[in-house]
Amino acid sequence: MPELPEVEVTRLSFADRIDGAVVRAVRLGKPLRWPLGIDVIELLRSHVGAPRRRGKYLWLPLSRRSVDAGGLLLHLGMSGSLAFVSRPAAPGPHDHFDLVTSAGTLRLTDPRRFGAVVWSPSIDSGLAGKLLTGLGVEPFDDEFDGDLLWRALRRRRSAVKVALLGGDIVVGAGNIYACEALFAAGIDPRARSHRISRRRCARLAQAVRETLAQAVELGGSTLRDFRDARGCVGEFQLTARVYGRAGQPCPVCGTPVRRVVQGQRSTYFCPSCQRS
Repeated sequence: MPELPEVEVTRLSFADRIDGAVVRAVRLGKPLRWPLGIDVIELLRSHVGAPRRRGKYLWLPLSRRSVDAGGLLLHLGMSGSLAFVSRPAAPGPHDHFDLVTSAGTLRLTDPRRFGAVVWSPSIDSGLAGKLLTGLGVEPFDDEFDGDLLWRALRRRRSAVKVALLGGDIVVGAGNIYACEALFAAGIDPRARSHRISRRRCARLAQAVRETLAQAVELGGSTLRDFRDARGCVGEFQLTARVYGRAGQPCPVCGTPVRRVVQGQRSTYFCPSCQRS
């Protein structure tokens, strides 16, 4: 599943090219998770503003004659990707949405159709507002620090990794990034959230921020078929120190990396370097 770094990398790969473009046509393929929510005719001749990201969602603001015309909220689902090209090929069976603009065509490809493109009157209202309500803070915001994390975790009895994956404390710490951040912070992913000290929470918050920043810099992770809007693959997975390395030596101490299952997700950690 594309996580926050992959979504941010995707945004960066087309944001400057689509900003200010005029919508010329909209093509809908097979139904996605939710209906578009507006007649496609209403989107024509709209101007696309600078794309924004909230968690794993992208928001494309629209305007018409300098008047706000709502926007499109996009989600890549489990296996979706966006491409932005000047001359797209004929749509295939998994190409379910085309936004044709004066600068190029933004196409959503999603083999499993768990992704979505929905119109809302604003990012804070309509279906967009409902979907974004309850998301945690952004990991790169100043608000996200050790104190915020400690206050949130002290009310939880779940394992710390499960708490991170929930997305209601901080967004973006997907499975691979939660594993890597917990390793960097030296915290056992099975440790109970409420038992983690304020000092260790400060380390963990910093590790989450640095791990996600590194992932964005490396183009995200391509574990299967992720590509950004230019068609480039990510390389963060090549630098992973514990994720996907069960049985291999820890890069710090040499102890074999362990794999356990938490919340139906694989967790990788070093039993020597990471303590409860």
